[in-house]
Amino acid sequence: MAADNLSQRARIGKDGDTLKIDDEERGETHVRFIDISDVALFGNVSITTPALAALLEREIPVTFHSHGGWFRGVAHGIGHRNVEIRTAQYRMSFDAAACLRFAKELVAAKIANQRTILRRNWRGSPEERQAALDRLAAARKSADGATTPAELLGVEGDAASVYFRAFAGLLKSPDDKQEAGELAPFRFEARNRRPPTDPVNAMLSLAYAMLARHLTITLASVGFDPYRGFFHAPRYGRPALALDLMEPFRAIIADSVVLSAVNTGEVGPSDFVVAVTGTALTQAGRRRFVEAFERRLSQETTHPVFGYQVSMRRMLIVQARLLSRFLLGELPSYPHYLPR
Repeated sequence: MAADNLSQRARIGKDGDTLKIDDEERGETHVRFIDISDVALFGNVSITTPALAALLEREIPVTFHSHGGWFRGVAHGIGHRNVEIRTAQYRMSFDAAACLRFAKELVAAKIANQRTILRRNWRGSPEERQAALDRLAAARKSADGATTPAELLGVEGDAASVYFRAFAGLLKSPDDKQEAGELAPFRFEARNRRPPTDPVNAMLSLAYAMLARHLTITLASVGFDPYRGFFHAPRYGRPALALDLMEPFRAIIADSVVLSAVNTGEVGPSDFVVAVTGTALTQAGRRRFVEAFERRLSQETTHPVFGYQVSMRRMLIVQARLLSRFLLGELPSYPHYLPR
């Protein structure tokens, strides 16, 4: 449940076994607690203490974001009580060799999924497509052979450079006619952030922030400390483990949402505010983008280990649990999600 779809004067309260949402634009809405996996509050949307307490009692996390979607923090219940998972996590985090092995597989999976997105969505010339795919394939092999964290970071950076140089070839260009006869509005030249300077980068940054939020919540619910990772360096306030697990899903979930929003026209140029401080989605544009993101999380796919259909949202939970089994010695390796 994303409370970004509400006006900034909306108020969330408790009414029996439901959350009651009073919105000056949409009126009163009731949502059953059993239908809620998490609550995301953007901007000045408020929540009452009884509503917050009811959510925490049910272990339903509540996250707080700025108007632009930056993740500010999370409120959740007591959390998972299995201290053995965190003990195994901390033990491996201090084993440099084990961290490097895990990080190499993580980066290789990320590059493989970037390659999949390019292969699926390419709109440019076949020659350019093949050149980008070949360079990413070579980068994946280089990741497997990295001998130090610094070397691995260099491989990841080179692969990201190749991927984002090719990213414009996945978007409808301003010269492409859409079905409605309008011109596609967006150009993309390079990845930039803090702040993003164009609409595509603004959407990428928001999608990554939302994905990091989901994984932070997921890892905490399974029993991990989201702030102690194996690949991303520990830093105050950085959910390093969430960013670790997020790497292979960046292209498959976040980038996929951006491509869909642009190429279908779901988000247009009027949905952005461009200023000297950066580019951001308007409230209406952000609402549609969040809806697109939630739809992507609800899409089903086949799990690589179990072979059954799960939503992408459920996939994140299953992957976190598989990581716990790997760290506890119940699995020989951590199985990454690598769609074809």
